[in-house]
Formats: sequence, C-alpha cells, structure tokens
Amino acid sequence: MSVVHVRSESLFNDALLSEITPLILTFNEAPNLHRALEKLAWAREVVVLDSFSTDETERIARGFANVVFAQRRFDSFAEQCNFGLRQVHTDWVLSMDADYVITDELETEIAQLHSGAGISAYFARFRYCIAGRPLRGSLYPPRAVLFRKSLGRYVQDGHAHKLVFDGASDLLRGYLLHDDRKPLARWLESQQSYARHEAQKLMDHASQPGSAADRLRRWIWPAAPAAFVYTLLVKGCLFDGWPGWYYALQRTYAELLLSLELLDVRLQDDDDRCHGNVR
Repeated sequence: MSVVHVRSESLFNDALLSEITPLILTFNEAPNLHRALEKLAWAREVVVLDSFSTDETERIARGFANVVFAQRRFDSFAEQCNFGLRQVHTDWVLSMDADYVITDELETEIAQLHSGAGISAYFARFRYCIAGRPLRGSLYPPRAVLFRKSLGRYVQDGHAHKLVFDGASDLLRGYLLHDDRKPLARWLESQQSYARHEAQKLMDHASQPGSAADRLRRWIWPAAPAAFVYTLLVKGCLFDGWPGWYYALQRTYAELLLSLELLDVRLQDDDDRCHGNVR
C-alpha cells in the first residue's frame, strides 16, 4: 500500500522548493529509510538509487508515492552519486544518506530560500544521534547537501566522496539529524574497509600538509586517544550518558583501525627497504 502524503501548498508556492529533488543512495537501509522518506513528503519526487539491497529497502521505498526507485551496481560512492544526479530532472538536488532525517526547522528554512540568491551550494550541520538520541556534539563535519545540479559533481575522497561545485556557498542555520539505526555488527563490518581507504588517501597525500586531524593521524599513536578525549570532553559527549560513551568508543575504534592500517603500510615499507625491494 502506498503511503499517502499531504503536501503543504504554502511550501510549494516557493520557487526553490519546487525545484528540489532529494537523492538518496541505499544498500540494505531498511532500519533507516522510512524515517528519512517520511520527512521528504514535501518533495514532488525523491530519487532512491539502490545497490541491489537484499532486505526490505525496495519495498519501503516503493511504499512512498513520490519515490522514483532505481538500481545500479555499486562501484564507488562518487560514481553512484553522479549516476544518481543524472536521474534528477530539477535544477536543485538535496543529497541525502538514508540515515539523514531533515528537521522541521531545516525544512522551513529551505522553503524560504530563493533560486535567485546567487548561491550554488548550501552546507548543513548535523546533530548526531545514538539510538535516536541527539548528542551534544560529534566529529561529523558540515556537508554540502543542497546544490544546483548543473554546477556540481562528486569525486572520491578516501572511503567517502565529496561534492565539487562552481560558485558561492552558504551555511544553513537548521540541522540534519544523522540517525543510523543499523546493527552494530554492520557498522563494525564497514570500518575496516573505510580505514583501508583512508590510510591509502593519507599515504597518497603524505607530501601535503593536510588538516590538523590528518597530521595527527600520520603520527599514528596519538590519534585514537585524542579522539576519545576530544569526543568526551571537548564535544561534551561525556554528559550524554551511555549514548555519548557509545559514540566516543566508536570514534576511538575507527581511529585505532586507521592507525593499524597506517602502521601496517609503514612496516611493510621498512621491510621492503631492508631487503632492497622497490614497491
């Protein structure tokens, strides 16, 4: 049965909102997708690009009358996103992950934007949630989520991807929720691959100064304890109870895996030099 959506006519009188198509990439996102799509009822069309999920993702997506469901074999996040952009027929794209939930505050703000403002991309900040509870702070950076399709494209950036665009940008006041409800085992499974790609990115750009976080990671030993202290004390997760501890331990574990991947590369390079091998 399709979900019936009641759209606000006042919102659709706004020119920019009527020109926006949300784009969501999915792979086995049944624990998250319904919450994300519920908050996109204002969109005339939502493109869900799936990587051949084996759970209930397709059924959930097709249950929303405004969803266009497509599938493509996954090769990289950047290529998947760029393919998704080609399925969008409006001037503006709202780029979403399935575990993003748009807040009422942000929806209202977007409804007040105008396409003639001279902005090519809008960045949004996130409230990170653990088991549905927003944390005081997180390490999740602002992301360009709303942009003119003709002026943006995605490039691979380590394990993730980033938008490159022409023109000016602005920061939205409202927040997106990052609310991933997938099992911990799924998160753990993904981290080794992420760490391997991030380590390769750091090694490939070793001659460049990079950010303070990247420089800390290249030193290897301080990264994991720094992440633990920073999330608990600086970001205030210590005061969020067990969800805050959960997040701090997640970030520490992720940095520990990255340190191990970097150390593994360094030890292999040392061994190759000792034996006169050229990698």
